Amino acid sequence: MSSTRMMILGLVQWLEPVHGYDVRRELLSWSADKWANVQPGSIYHGLRKLTDEGLLREVATEQVGARPARTTYEITDKGKAEFQSLLRNGWWNLSPGPDPFMAAFSFLPALSREESAAALRSRAAQLRAGAQHLEVAMTADWADDKPVFVAWMWERNIAMAEAEIAWCERTAKRIETMGDAWRTLRDAQSGGEITEPAKRGLDVEVKFD
Repeated sequence: MSSTRMMILGLVQWLEPVHGYDVRRELLSWSADKWANVQPGSIYHGLRKLTDEGLLREVATEQVGARPARTTYEITDKGKAEFQSLLRNGWWNLSPGPDPFMAAFSFLPALSREESAAALRSRAAQLRAGAQHLEVAMTADWADDKPVFVAWMWERNIAMAEAEIAWCERTAKRIETMGDAWRTLRDAQSGGEITEPAKRGLDVEVKFD
């Protein structure tokens, strides 16, 4: 599902008639570029593409002085149907995206024990800072102008961050206390099956081909 596509359609439906500038400003005020991968530069392109597909329509274009022209949009019946389809797909289906951290973690033995534990603790610290930023934002005056469910979305992000913080700290401690099992695990990276001591150290069964 394209989050950008769905969110542009939804916002135009809510705010119509609306300028593209206002759609962009609203999405950025939600920090959608961080949690929905809605890139600011893709919003105007998305508006034009959705218009070409008949999901939106241009209702006016105005220009004041030397400023860039502003186009006003409305959603079409076809766009409303597309929005409802994308919306329900997002609500009812799990759509996990690629996670660069999990790809890197799958090569855990390629780092030293000290660096991997330090990286996990650094990740926990970054997650904690992000969660604290959201907690502060939830108490800011400007948040009062947002729908209440925007705060609920942030609560979800905070809860997910707290869960990962706990996992990072727990996993860092496991790595630090593996002892000889870590050396066995690193040796196995060059090929062959990981031995039982290393498996016990990781609490998982892993094999490198």
